[in-house]
Amino acid sequence: MRKALVIYNPTAGRFPVKPFLKAIEAELVKADWRVDIVATQNGDHTVQLGRQAVAEGYEAVFAVGGDGTVGQVASGLLASETALGVLPAGTSNVWAQELGLPSFSWAYPGRLQENARTLATAPVQHVDMGQCNEFPFMMWAGMGLDAMAINSIEPRYRLEKFFAVPEYAASTIWNASQWNGIRLRLWVDEKEVEDHYLLAVANNIRRYMGGYSILSPNAYLDDGLLDLWLFRGDSLADAFRIAYELWSGDHVKSDEAQRIPFQSLRVQAESPFFVHMDAEPKGSTQEAIITVHKRALKLLVPPDSLHLFQNVNNS
Repeated sequence: MRKALVIYNPTAGRFPVKPFLKAIEAELVKADWRVDIVATQNGDHTVQLGRQAVAEGYEAVFAVGGDGTVGQVASGLLASETALGVLPAGTSNVWAQELGLPSFSWAYPGRLQENARTLATAPVQHVDMGQCNEFPFMMWAGMGLDAMAINSIEPRYRLEKFFAVPEYAASTIWNASQWNGIRLRLWVDEKEVEDHYLLAVANNIRRYMGGYSILSPNAYLDDGLLDLWLFRGDSLADAFRIAYELWSGDHVKSDEAQRIPFQSLRVQAESPFFVHMDAEPKGSTQEAIITVHKRALKLLVPPDSLHLFQNVNNS
């Protein structure tokens, strides 16, 4: 019998998930998993729980929470034989959106159970992870305007999560009205780029902006590459233009946006700039070094999402 650890975040999302954990366990047990359940206390504890699961020989860890919880569990499982299963119960759940997994809410309480049923027998694929300085990430490392907004509003209380989108929008607009961007010098796989930007994003997945934007329409989760997106601008008007282009998909043909696929990236600036990883605030720095861990995480993938992979296996 395979062993599974369910790690849940009791503070994730708009509604508590604890009353629904038994339904998750029941679905996994039906699929011949032996299940243990543990609550996480904070981000560092979540990473440690993932590492402990590896050390104790669990075949899979199911993360119940938002993108932050998922990313922290993934950091603990990096370069191991323990697979990650994502049971979305957070605010945005962009990673789950990428995989086509519907999010839990009290209006749809059965979704945790449905997703557990889907992943209990799902194939395992290997996915890339990025790393920015000392922090691994699954989705993005963001620099500039969006990182300023995230660093100003996170962490949030549960009540605030009901207003996540307007709060993020308001914070972004406020920061854009007070800030005119930053000049960045970048070395991308030994190619040097320098310009003035409002936003720079290194992304591993297709979605962005809470899942409302398809940033990289042709990205794969296992190709050993990240995309660097650079958005030029220096004003609030430019910030609105960038947001519209991201929402509409016009950024892919905009003269003010540039995409550079890469394996290694170094970013420097004359003054500190804010960064975030997977929408988790990481403070400010004057240098960011971003690399790719190719196919370094085992992931339970819904069969309908195998098109996100270049290398598909049946394990």
